[in-house]
Amino acid sequence: MKTTQKSTVPMKTYVITRANGWGSAAELDAAAAVSARIGNEEMSDRVRWIRSYVTRHEGGRLGTVCVYQATSPEAVREHARRVGMPADAVTEITDTVIIRPDPAQA
Repeated sequence: MKTTQKSTVPMKTYVITRANGWGSAAELDAAAAVSARIGNEEMSDRVRWIRSYVTRHEGGRLGTVCVYQATSPEAVREHARRVGMPADAVTEITDTVIIRPDPAQA
């Protein structure tokens, strides 16, 4: 029986920018499914996807700004590589200032 060793490295929170990553919502949905599977099944001790905001770019391409918890920026980049999606910028979040809660989607 194979045992999995859990990481004892504390997780920090990161914002990941993925500009122009997908041509359609269907492509984004497919990538999100793979991302969740890899994060939950293969890297759960190093990466946790918290939320994403979908952005529209020139030519109608879609991107995302994602919030993850991870043991390191390298773990975030490895997750992106395994999924086959960009990780244009990985930036540590050092504090949160909430003026208003996220608006409800219409």
